Amino acid sequence: MSVDTLTTFFALLTVLSNVAVVVAVVLWIGGLFSPAVAEVGARLRDSLSGSALALAWSVAAVSMAGSLYYSEIAHIPPCLLCWYQRIAMYPLAIILGIAAIKKDVGIRIYALVLAGVGTIIATYHYQLERFPDQTSIACRLDTPCSTTTIWKFHYVSFPFMAISGFLVIAVLLMIARAPQELEGDDVDDEDALLPEERG
Repeated sequence: MSVDTLTTFFALLTVLSNVAVVVAVVLWIGGLFSPAVAEVGARLRDSLSGSALALAWSVAAVSMAGSLYYSEIAHIPPCLLCWYQRIAMYPLAIILGIAAIKKDVGIRIYALVLAGVGTIIATYHYQLERFPDQTSIACRLDTPCSTTTIWKFHYVSFPFMAISGFLVIAVLLMIARAPQELEGDDVDDEDALLPEERG
């Protein structure tokens, strides 16, 4: 498989994650004003909450594997800001994997901090690519952070892929719930029924 083909694949995953984040934000904001939208959002959240940790781990794992592919197989050297983004993403691939196995949503706060820091760095990097004439606090002459190495669909570059990964991980972490919380919802629903309505 060529580098360009794999890059297109990763760019498509990026677009998919962008759609997911936009849908989540629209449902959240719409739910503040419309009970019907809030109901749709709640149903979607409930359907994903049990597998959210595993999905977040898969995003982090694919992001890590992709970055290693580009640097170790495609021989595209990462710039300094790319390394900073890796420092935020690689631990997520490990701790989210453990959290998914143990179904430990307590990891949320630590993972959200890493995702937040990574988003900030990647956003700075992306705007640096778009406006390369500015003075950078991190650029090196051998691998300048202002160079756009890949460009797909007129907006997807390496740092934008990172932004998308961090954001979709953050959304999934926000909806993740422990099995006992899900079971608690079932109990609450049963308790809310009148005696004659119970099976």
